[in-house]
Amino acid sequence: MSKLKESGAKALVIVEDIGLLIIAIATVIAIGFEVIQMFEAMKVTLADLLLLFIYLEVLAMVGIYLKTGKLPVRVPLYIAVVAIARYMILDMKNLDTLRVLGLAAAILILVLSILVIRYGHTKFPYNNTKDR
Repeated sequence: MSKLKESGAKALVIVEDIGLLIIAIATVIAIGFEVIQMFEAMKVTLADLLLLFIYLEVLAMVGIYLKTGKLPVRVPLYIAVVAIARYMILDMKNLDTLRVLGLAAAILILVLSILVIRYGHTKFPYNNTKDR
């Protein structure tokens, strides 16, 4: 039974690595399409830059996971904050007051979550890798 568990664990690691590779390749392709669109439009907007930043954060997240085998919870939270900000920038004219307040509250909650997680990691660091 032990060999079966080891084989299963190895298979899952391989599938995980393939999935990360697919995410990385798809992100690079999306970056390429975005750059092509900017060249065709002959202008760069803040929304374009924020989208590129989101793509870079996704690539960084994949890189961190491949290097360490761990995914910091804060990275997806950063991506969510930038994604909501981008959404607000793109649709600002179509957003009513209540929706803007809701989106701002969502960003505030995400940022507070990041601060709490960061504080927890600095004040209560892991002593042992088994605790993670």
